[in-house]
Amino acid sequence: MLNHYETVFILTPVLSDVQMKEAVEKFKTLLIESGSTITNEENWGLRKLAYPIQKKSTGFYSLLQFDGDPTVIAKLETQFRRDERVLRFLTFRLDKYAFEYAEKRKGVKSKEVKEN
Repeated sequence: MLNHYETVFILTPVLSDVQMKEAVEKFKTLLIESGSTITNEENWGLRKLAYPIQKKSTGFYSLLQFDGDPTVIAKLETQFRRDERVLRFLTFRLDKYAFEYAEKRKGVKSKEVKEN
């Protein structure tokens, strides 16, 4: 049974854009190889953290929404913990209301991109 998931992770700010994109691609590849389908990807860019993490006050935020088997979460979070570029991460299953909201938000974002 496939569930809808959303994961947000913060990468260390000392990375270049290329290194940041490589890290995101690594996690996307892991999900795809595990049989998940990525439904949305957002790069929120460099943002100020609410509190310092490992003496860093900023970080690159990334969001991945995907449909997958519950067993893939353990693999993904293990990779987050092993990767020293990841400061923090959060993965959660979307219930039907959160999924509807995510779809609506995705639709609004795509309209904004088409207008520009």
